[in-house]
Amino acid sequence: MRCLASVVLIALCGISAAVPFTAARAQSVIDEWASTKVPPPPALKPVALAPRETALLVMDFTVQTCTPQRRLRCANSAPKVAKLVTEARQKGAFIIFSVALPGSTAADILKELTPAAGEPVLPPLGPDKFINSELETMLKGRGIKTVVALGTQAHTSVLHTGAAAALRGFKVIVPVDGMSGDDAWPELYTAWHLANAARIGPQVTLTRLDMVSF
Repeated sequence: MRCLASVVLIALCGISAAVPFTAARAQSVIDEWASTKVPPPPALKPVALAPRETALLVMDFTVQTCTPQRRLRCANSAPKVAKLVTEARQKGAFIIFSVALPGSTAADILKELTPAAGEPVLPPLGPDKFINSELETMLKGRGIKTVVALGTQAHTSVLHTGAAAALRGFKVIVPVDGMSGDDAWPELYTAWHLANAARIGPQVTLTRLDMVSF
């Protein structure tokens, strides 16, 4: 009986000792969320683009996704994006638009960003505009070497299409004030990811709309 009691005591002690260890091992990033420091912002750089080798991907600026009621940050960015699109068009850059939601058409693109004749409009394709589309063929067929990623939401279309372009060998320019989210966090995360991810970061330049020239 005395031996049995000792075994039980050891087992109980073992269990009690294991509890803190198990709890420590179970800690996850969710537990650390509030104490994690935000990294310093990536550097923004001026960009001079060769128009004939550049395409602007103007993604999902539609009446369903980019209004003061739906996404104020997008609505506020639209006039500045439109200015860059107009300048790029005048210089001869290739402009490609997309729409986001099922059933959306070119007619749903914001008035100030209306595509010009001959400028393609990709249908709703999801976050990565290269999937199930002719986007890569269009870009390479025109000798495009650099794409400028503009759009909403930042952490869907800009992040995934920008990353996909980088992984396909294109130089990717991301004006941080030309991508938008419901609030600042998706934009911050997207900028950090594109600047730091392996095989993606070296292909990406973060900038501002007023730092882009042709």
